[in-house]
Amino acid sequence: MNGSETELNRRNFMYGLGASLGSVALTGMMGEEASAARLLSEQDGGQKPHHAAKAKSVIMLFMEGAPSHIETFDPKPKLNELHLKKFVSSNEKFSGMTRGNRFYVGSPYKFRKVGKSGIEMCEHFTHMADADVADELCIYRGCQAESVNHPAALFHMNTGSRFGGNPAIGSWVNYGLGSANKNLPGYVVMTEFAAPQGGSGNWSSGFLPSKYQATRLRSSGSPILDLNPPAWKTRDHQRLNLDMLSELNRESMKNHPQHRELESRMDNYELAFRMQMEVPDLVDLSRESESTIEQYGLNREATAEFGKKCLMARRLVEKGVRFVQIFSGGWDSHDFIERAHKKRIQSVDQPIAALIKDLKARGMLDDTLVVWTGEFGRTPDNTVRGGETAIGRDHNAQAMNMFFAGGGVKKGVAVGATDEIGGQAVEVVHPIRDVHCTLLDLLGLDDNKLTYFHGGRYKQLSQFGGEVINEIIG
Repeated sequence: MNGSETELNRRNFMYGLGASLGSVALTGMMGEEASAARLLSEQDGGQKPHHAAKAKSVIMLFMEGAPSHIETFDPKPKLNELHLKKFVSSNEKFSGMTRGNRFYVGSPYKFRKVGKSGIEMCEHFTHMADADVADELCIYRGCQAESVNHPAALFHMNTGSRFGGNPAIGSWVNYGLGSANKNLPGYVVMTEFAAPQGGSGNWSSGFLPSKYQATRLRSSGSPILDLNPPAWKTRDHQRLNLDMLSELNRESMKNHPQHRELESRMDNYELAFRMQMEVPDLVDLSRESESTIEQYGLNREATAEFGKKCLMARRLVEKGVRFVQIFSGGWDSHDFIERAHKKRIQSVDQPIAALIKDLKARGMLDDTLVVWTGEFGRTPDNTVRGGETAIGRDHNAQAMNMFFAGGGVKKGVAVGATDEIGGQAVEVVHPIRDVHCTLLDLLGLDDNKLTYFHGGRYKQLSQFGGEVINEIIG
């Protein structure tokens, strides 16, 4: 521990003596934590990777509400044979008991093999069925979640904890690697008009210094408020104000060395100042060619909103942002899944295909990892309410699928499997924490080494360790 970190003024010293042994211990831990935070903040760009990285950045496409694996990339012909027959769960087969008024639900969609690889894909994915896209995908069918409650499951997929308050995966990546562009944040989030359940807790820095939290781009109007200073304030004027504020804050830090969050606040002020130079041009899509606008579907109402975010994501990683996350809502189809999922698939199909093709054409796909996921899967059964056309699916934590592209993963393959009705993962089965460990590994980070001292112990994204899913790594 640095001697300057333990120097306390007389008042704080007497307070520590007059309290208790617990307070003295707490003061010591705070000093250690502050030292760690200071050490990291002084390292340009965060820590170096722990090993050779396959990916430099991540674009996570989050389908909030939990898309059905049975209606996307995991066809179940057996379910169509059992359609509307009385449902018998695996635990009840031996006794012949049934579980309430529930029935098997076959998929209303057709599937076909696409690309040279022949991976299976729902009929409504038309742009992604193109071989240039399909043959880049690694579909993973073996993941299992731990909660069927939306906020808890969202927190779990995004932060490694079901209870909220922990750093998001993008914050861990930002903490571990930093931004490759000092004028831009390392972690950017884009949402629709309504935030996902759990709100900003899905992209918070948690107990990490606030400099590692996400910068959220607004869905309408200016992506960042107050991005442009008023006409009467010049950059020289802003610079003088920041220098004066920095001087006052550093004097305060000398008197209160245990309050290290002030340093993160100062860093954020400086980043905001630098962003004023680079972000306006970055978020201005008016200069994109007509072919790019058409490619991403910006000229179609159904795809314009998500397409704009995908195009923005490509521009952000191209400029050095490490982790970009896009949320797309409306996937919670308890009823009318045929209509609801079709609409949601059609809203993301063309933009995702365009993103993958664009990254590939620019030579960026090899080191940009694209991830498509929700928070859990859907059940093979449901109650039949309002007639057959109104059928949907409930929440299922035991079976879900996701896909990866680029960034060092295998191409044109499906890894893992669920049982014949899609109720449970049965091959290459891994919990979410192993998915997190794998993402970090592809970025050159070791989950067991990427730690932060908080609450009396060293914490990590996986909570208590996990495994890399080697089957998906190319």
